[in-house]
Amino acid sequence: MRAIWKGAVSFGLVSIGVKVYSATEEKDIRFHQVHREDGGRIRYKRTCSVCGEEVTYDDIAKGYDIGGGEMVILTDSDFADLPLSTSHAIDVLEFVPAEQVDPILYNKAYFLEPEGTATKPYVLLRDALTDSERVAIVKVALRQREQLATLRVREGVLLLNTMLWPDEIRQPDFGFLDEDLKVRPPELAMASSLIDSMAGEFEPDAFTDDYRAALQEVIDAKVEGREVVQPEEEEAAPAAAVDLMAALKASVERARAARGEAPSGGGAEPTPISSARSAKKTAAKKTEPAKKTAAKKTPAAKKAAPAKKTAAKKAAGKAEPAKKTTAKKTTPRKKSA
Repeated sequence: MRAIWKGAVSFGLVSIGVKVYSATEEKDIRFHQVHREDGGRIRYKRTCSVCGEEVTYDDIAKGYDIGGGEMVILTDSDFADLPLSTSHAIDVLEFVPAEQVDPILYNKAYFLEPEGTATKPYVLLRDALTDSERVAIVKVALRQREQLATLRVREGVLLLNTMLWPDEIRQPDFGFLDEDLKVRPPELAMASSLIDSMAGEFEPDAFTDDYRAALQEVIDAKVEGREVVQPEEEEAAPAAAVDLMAALKASVERARAARGEAPSGGGAEPTPISSARSAKKTAAKKTEPAKKTAAKKTPAAKKAAPAKKTAAKKAAGKAEPAKKTTAKKTTPRKKSA
């Protein structure tokens, strides 16, 4: 690594000489603009919009547009008079708990290496920061700009994190923030269940830039003159959920299946998770109770049939004695000899 800045960390009366190195690097694959026909590089000339002449770097200055077509021109001598351009100090302002620094403020990261005889005070500050579980809030001038930053410890090295100024953070202004939207408790419980089923420990090395790898494969294939093997098509993103609960349940089951866990059963859990995969299946399940109710009513109808038969038998039983009596009365008696 090559040091991009040299200076000193100062807190109280202690001064620690350090070298500053970029802690991160971009891995993007860069391209040049070329002529499609012959591959020639496309060059851009720096020309003046007023006189049309080509301008060298020595004749270029910085201009601040104040509106109305007027421009204030600043030269290198104007910047040289600013105290920040020659300041090489990292001034510690205070020590604060790390959780009080909103991550949105972080900008770029730099490693600090002790220079010369500054190793002992460097290690002292490093160990003191570790024991206190705090970070140092500092001010530093990098690239002719004063920046707010933090000093913290990472893998035994002091890490300088430059930060954005508070007025550089935009405020979200979205319509839905003014709407009175309420989430039902079952939906919240199911969403929490989904989070639990996808919980894990963050391991940065487990994630890769698939696009960059695929692009590199295309470039390598071009260089070697071979055919590019098309990667397998990824599963299409699901459409917008019609039934939020059904989508949550299906997501939970999918996450558990990915972990090799058995599908959850109903009954004991406060929020049973079924195998619902879509709103259509959920609607179909809702019709089942109606069918069962109709089926339950059928035995009642069967019970009514024996009742009718019993009534008919009783009626028939009562009618028979009456017929016999009539028959006895109408039978003629035989005369005695």
